[in-house]
Amino acid sequence: MNHEHTLVQDCPATVIPAGDKVTLPSGTRVFIAQSLGGNVTVRTDRGLFRIARENATAIGGYAAKEEAAAAAGEFSEEAVWDALRTCFDPEIPVNIVDLGLVYDLAVERSDKGKHRVQVKMTLTAPGCGMGPVIAEDARQKIAALPTVEAAEVHIVWDPQWTPQMISEVGRKVLGLE
Repeated sequence: MNHEHTLVQDCPATVIPAGDKVTLPSGTRVFIAQSLGGNVTVRTDRGLFRIARENATAIGGYAAKEEAAAAAGEFSEEAVWDALRTCFDPEIPVNIVDLGLVYDLAVERSDKGKHRVQVKMTLTAPGCGMGPVIAEDARQKIAALPTVEAAEVHIVWDPQWTPQMISEVGRKVLGLE
């Protein structure tokens, strides 16, 4: 990818990998390193940053790819897995499911006939400051599904993630097979 753009307005961003919130000033030159799951990873002369999909309009000349809207209709566990497959670590071009970061998915039907979803996931490294950002992205995408009343995403460290947890699909994307 690596296309150069200029920010046309001040833009909230997250420092990668620290996870700190900052504002990139209007006029900043950015190079798009990755645009997956609606969020944009940019490189500047100050480092690497994640710009959330709702702020991507600050990137002059950048046209976000339209994401498929959550399918209306019946709730399914597969729809939750599909939503999780739209979440990415901003430094790795493989979704969190194929990266092997999602350890558990539990769905419970509420008294109101809706669904409560709980996910346990991990990160590739315990010190990654992007963990809460990735987890919140996953939570928001699950919460947007039809009939989801509540969604929670918990970061866990047991078992510890290893590269062997990457799916066959993920290994191909990363050139490991």
